[in-house]
Amino acid sequence: MNYMHHQRLAVLAHRVLVKHVVLVNHVVLVNHSFSATNNFLLYAKSDFPSPRNNGFSFFRAFSFAAANRRTPDPDDPSTLMKEDGVALCSQMWIDNFRAPDATVTNLTSFLRRFELWVLAYQKVCADEMGAYMPRSAIQRSALEDLLGLRNAVLDSRFKWGARLEFFIKSPKDKTEYESLSKRKIRAILTTTQPAPFQDKIVQEVLFMILEPIYEARFSEKSFAFRPGRNAHSVLRVIRQSFAGYLWYIKGDLSTILDGMKVGLVISALMRDVRDKKVIDLVKAALVTPVITSQVDEGEKKKKKKRKYQKKRVLAEDEPKPDPYWLETFFGFAPEEAEKLPSWGHCGILSPLLANVCLDELDRWMEGKIKEFYRPSKSDVIWNSPDGEVEQGNTSWPEFVPTSGPDKTRKMDYIRYGGHILIGVRGPRADAAILRKQLIEFCDQKYMLKLDNESLPIEHITKGIMFLDHVLCRRVVYPTLRYTATGGKIISEKGVGTLLSVTASLKQCIKQFRKLSFLKGDRDPDPQPCFRMFHATQAHTNAQMNKLLSTMVEWYRYADNRKKVVNFCSYIIRGSLAKLYAAKYKLRSRAKVYKIGARNLSRPLKEKKGQSPEYHNLLRMGLVESIDGLHYTRMSLVPETDYSPFPSNWRPDHEKALLEYIKLDDSKTLEEQRSCLREHGLVSPQDYISMLVWNYKRNAITVDQLSAGKSVVSDAQRGKELLLGSTHENYDHRSRDEEDKEEGFHAAQI
Repeated sequence: MNYMHHQRLAVLAHRVLVKHVVLVNHVVLVNHSFSATNNFLLYAKSDFPSPRNNGFSFFRAFSFAAANRRTPDPDDPSTLMKEDGVALCSQMWIDNFRAPDATVTNLTSFLRRFELWVLAYQKVCADEMGAYMPRSAIQRSALEDLLGLRNAVLDSRFKWGARLEFFIKSPKDKTEYESLSKRKIRAILTTTQPAPFQDKIVQEVLFMILEPIYEARFSEKSFAFRPGRNAHSVLRVIRQSFAGYLWYIKGDLSTILDGMKVGLVISALMRDVRDKKVIDLVKAALVTPVITSQVDEGEKKKKKKRKYQKKRVLAEDEPKPDPYWLETFFGFAPEEAEKLPSWGHCGILSPLLANVCLDELDRWMEGKIKEFYRPSKSDVIWNSPDGEVEQGNTSWPEFVPTSGPDKTRKMDYIRYGGHILIGVRGPRADAAILRKQLIEFCDQKYMLKLDNESLPIEHITKGIMFLDHVLCRRVVYPTLRYTATGGKIISEKGVGTLLSVTASLKQCIKQFRKLSFLKGDRDPDPQPCFRMFHATQAHTNAQMNKLLSTMVEWYRYADNRKKVVNFCSYIIRGSLAKLYAAKYKLRSRAKVYKIGARNLSRPLKEKKGQSPEYHNLLRMGLVESIDGLHYTRMSLVPETDYSPFPSNWRPDHEKALLEYIKLDDSKTLEEQRSCLREHGLVSPQDYISMLVWNYKRNAITVDQLSAGKSVVSDAQRGKELLLGSTHENYDHRSRDEEDKEEGFHAAQI
């Protein structure tokens, strides 16, 4: 009987196993569990279903395969992407701005988050390919290679600046490095090569981790290489806060951007970050040498020039180069914005590390600003003991001398990259003492040798050049109207000083000359723009209009915005007129203007007839589609932007972060609830509590209490009822008070 029972059980197990063997083998193959498959097959061969064997062995075998099927693979990239990378970065920003002074000790946990690596891969691919790659479009092989790169970084197997062996390659890199010849391998190992794709990914991950930490700690006096802060922010701060200063110290510390000693960088980094893995990665990027040698002239093969060269066609996955107008505008970069730090293999980390090192200078200067401040009650601005509080309007003309023993002594400081500007309100001797202390600080902290020539002290009347704008003091004579004794209105002329921020026309001419748009200084003569010789008139005009629009935005806060933009329009229009005269054989600019109008909006004709582009436009009915040049007259240039700039200005993303943190705080929530109660905007629960409280005070009846409870689900009805009862109680109280007052007056009479 027992034998028959085991036989039936074995047959049942055989049927179940036969039905599911295909599914089990499929799951096992997908999961790449080769060892589990071998064990399962050996187990099945040794215990094949027969009446003599125990049927429970098949249940054990099947349960073994099912258990192996349910176990998640730790090396599967899809199981590691549990959260969105952008949401993870946002939470990092919130946490760091919530506690900006806390020392960060555990950053390796963020290095383990595979979501950050996928986001970094998407960013680098967007730079490499010229198009954004969504997460769903990333191939599984790329995810596996990315996971291998992450594991190599965590296991300290990653090496910066690899040339032949990579954990992951760019999607557009089709080179087979195993089959390269010795000559090509030697050229790769000994010549300058672009940064490897995997290095850019590691740099991006480190940047996403370190940027929110230091952005929450950086001084508000620094503006370069930071999100939401640019040269326009600097100009607006200068216009708002530097109006009352007499002496200026302008310093060039840009040699720090060329590189610093590794020990100084690491010590500055470890002030706030104490994670060994991250510090070691940054240190290795700084220490690893960068190969910058070039190929010998003898090894270069001389190629014969072809008579005809076809135009190079960009591939679909190849990023487009910068358009001509943008490339030209980059040539207008001021001296303070020309240099971008590049330290070792740090890449995009270099500007952040430069700001980390120079942040010590910002903090030192903030201490000096507080130490130097000495208010005077007889001054019209900055006469409060608290120097940070806005006192008066520094942008308004000051009707008193800016110097003297009875004036407030104050200074301010601003830094853009490696360039600093210090304004001093007081005697020149104070500025000289500050310069001496600054030289000593830079020598001790950065081992940077400065002298008086590198930190000149200039008076505001001479004009101070900063970001291609000149800061100077302009004397104004406004009319003062005031009411004298007896109500008589008196009008008289006053004398005041006003800070003027004007664009440097000399620098503008210098930049145009560098870009070969003109020649000469005193009488600048436009030169033809031959870079656009083969472009159509419509395309050329569109490119120059974009350049002009960008120039208008760049000089937005300059007092002479109309004048300088009109000069730029004159140079560009003259350059195009000479180009069209040479292209269409019209001999002179006057003839070009006669045919194409002042703004060059009309199609130009060749000597033998109509130009090909005009013929095509005429055939398609698009003759009027050629846009004329903008801002050909000074009246078309917009006015200077004098919008007020708050003293405690912050970028929009920082405002949003601080507002979110404030709303997330329990104290803020309680304050908002109390404010809502004061205005009668209460929740249903608070409404019921108020009804009960009024009932205990005999202010309402039992019927009113029950009626209020019946409509508690409707918040609007509850609000109306509460406001109605409040107004009724207020009316009764006001009537009683009026009766008391009337009785009091009657008793007096």
